[in-house]
Amino acid sequence: MAKKDEKSHKNAPLIGIDIGGTGIKGGIVDLKKGKLLGERFRVPTPQPATPEAVAEAVALVVAELSARPEAPEAGSPVGVTFPGIIQHGVVHSAANVDKSWLDTDIDALLTARLGRPVEVINDADAAGLAEARYGAGEGVAGTVLVITLGTGIGSAFIFDGKLVPNAELGHLEIDGHDAESKASAVARERDGLSWDEYSVLLQRYFSHVEFLFSPELFIVGGGISKRADEYLPNLKLRTPIVPAVLRNEAGIVGAALEIALQHNLAK
Repeated sequence: MAKKDEKSHKNAPLIGIDIGGTGIKGGIVDLKKGKLLGERFRVPTPQPATPEAVAEAVALVVAELSARPEAPEAGSPVGVTFPGIIQHGVVHSAANVDKSWLDTDIDALLTARLGRPVEVINDADAAGLAEARYGAGEGVAGTVLVITLGTGIGSAFIFDGKLVPNAELGHLEIDGHDAESKASAVARERDGLSWDEYSVLLQRYFSHVEFLFSPELFIVGGGISKRADEYLPNLKLRTPIVPAVLRNEAGIVGAALEIALQHNLAK
């Protein structure tokens, strides 16, 4: 019986929470399909976004989701994303939230507040993991690099479906500059670049990353992945490069997937 019970828990729905600079959103994730069951639920990120205030907001989102008929079992683990570097559950950077987060054990804080196991993953890593498993990278062996073009350049390094965490490929130095200072979506708007001009900078960036890592696939996310046909066809690379497909749900899905993998709850 134990084995049967064990199997029935594999791929059971789990809660994923995505902590952002302006909003904290969560959903119940169907781990078979990588989709949300029901609507996602969002609350504004508290200002100032201190650890205690954010923990209360996360608890509110989890309580709302846990009251739904499709909610996972009470006490099941919760996956959470955070916009910073996370090592062994501890926050090591905090650009878009309060500086008091630095050196906070976020895993311990949220586990204590929610009274259930919580593990936290960098937000770009979570989105990349979801995209590699359920999106454009599904079934691709070897190295898949998920690059998000937004305020900066976020990145997730996936090898054979497994995450290599905290790869900060937006901070590679290219032509004497931090890559994201020239090639992010915000930099394109700031510098008033046409898509053709922007494509030249992206070519320089992606060629460099391709040379360093020889990936099997590039997946491009971020808001401007919707306009991928304006610049992706201009790029000349050996590596296939495609837009992301999971969009705004990627962080929530990736958070739930990561905790499922850590607790041996995903097939």
